[in-house]
Amino acid sequence: MDLGSGFLEKQRMRMNLDCKVYVGMCADLIHHGHLNIIKNAKRYGEVIVGLLTDSAIASYKRLPALSYKERKIVVENIVGVGRVVPQETLDYIPNLEKYRPDFVVHGDDWKEGVQKQVRQGVVDKVEEWGGMVIDVPYTKGVSSTKLHNHLKDIGTTPDVRRKMLKRLLESKPIVKVLEAHNGLTGLIVEKTKVGNDEFDAMWLSSLTHSASKGKPDNQYVDITTVSQTLSEIFDVTTKPMIVDLDNGGMIEHFKFTIRTLERMGVSAVIIEDKIGSKRNSLFDNTSNQTQDKPEVFANKISEGKKSLITKEFMVIARIESFILGKGIADAVDRAYLYIDSGADGIMIHSKSDDVSEILSFCEHYKKFTKKVPLVVVPSTYNRVTEQELIKVGVDVVIYANQLLRSSYPAMIDTAQSILENKRSYEASKGCLSIKEVLELIPND
Repeated sequence: MDLGSGFLEKQRMRMNLDCKVYVGMCADLIHHGHLNIIKNAKRYGEVIVGLLTDSAIASYKRLPALSYKERKIVVENIVGVGRVVPQETLDYIPNLEKYRPDFVVHGDDWKEGVQKQVRQGVVDKVEEWGGMVIDVPYTKGVSSTKLHNHLKDIGTTPDVRRKMLKRLLESKPIVKVLEAHNGLTGLIVEKTKVGNDEFDAMWLSSLTHSASKGKPDNQYVDITTVSQTLSEIFDVTTKPMIVDLDNGGMIEHFKFTIRTLERMGVSAVIIEDKIGSKRNSLFDNTSNQTQDKPEVFANKISEGKKSLITKEFMVIARIESFILGKGIADAVDRAYLYIDSGADGIMIHSKSDDVSEILSFCEHYKKFTKKVPLVVVPSTYNRVTEQELIKVGVDVVIYANQLLRSSYPAMIDTAQSILENKRSYEASKGCLSIKEVLELIPND
């Protein structure tokens, strides 16, 4: 409807001055386009802003920079807004049926593209009670996407980053995590998108971190080196980080280690319930690996939690019962105990290429009266899909080593090609151009 026609102004004068006007918004970064919408909406009555919740926004794009509570405070204080109500889904219909507005006001950009069907659904619904959709001309020269990209270039703070994982867990059906072991792989996790889909967080794996430095995965890489790598990754990313801390070491050391990571802005650590000399769990031979006594490991969790300053930092317990052939009963018993001892999450581990033992644990876990986020790492049982994991109650999936595993063969192929051909021309087809390398990292 053309606002310049004056028709709607006359309509409003004929109608009750208590008309309700519904405006759906994300309102993550308020700009003059939002203010223009509200200003126009106010002309037709009381403005009800349907503010999309974090989960509604995260269902189709990135988690908003500000939480729902923070965005609500901002929007409530904009001149012209009468009240703010939650819009739990992208679909307007539930709120329209609840509030039965006389008008729905939106920017006219939704008349084209993917939102066109959404608009038609709104038009059809409000016409049921004589309502009307008003399309306000889109404000040119403003882009929320560009603003977010600018914020990413600026970076983030430890406090904001640390809180983000819990917000993701509250907002998304499953949190997708990809390993990063240096600044470059951090950028890949940060920037890779397929449509609106992207990774939510990063994982610093002891295996890939050690391998990237040419060292064995046996706790040789110390916390000082871990901190240096985290700083390198944090310099160029904004997403939350989960750190693999093996078994966490001695309780006395563990408490100081997680305090260090907490200050840096890490969101969570995962510690495994094994003791003795570190040996990667995916080795076939587990004869020299020993699982910790449940009560001893539970005490480590408890003491670690007591040492923390913030409520956002998470200590996640990794259960090795399947790795060591202890079976489902041992895994379930340990999960109960670790949760009671303060664990913020449970990671159930398996090296089988058959997902059945993981699924069996998930079915038992569903019956827990006290639950925390459930984490899996499908390195070996990699045919399982995210949708299948969601159905059995998994909250976090970690792709723990794929970036390093894919980069090494590619680099070997390049090195061999140069040796075989006595030049680099043949290897170039598998390489970024020099121009792309120079443009990969902005200079400003």
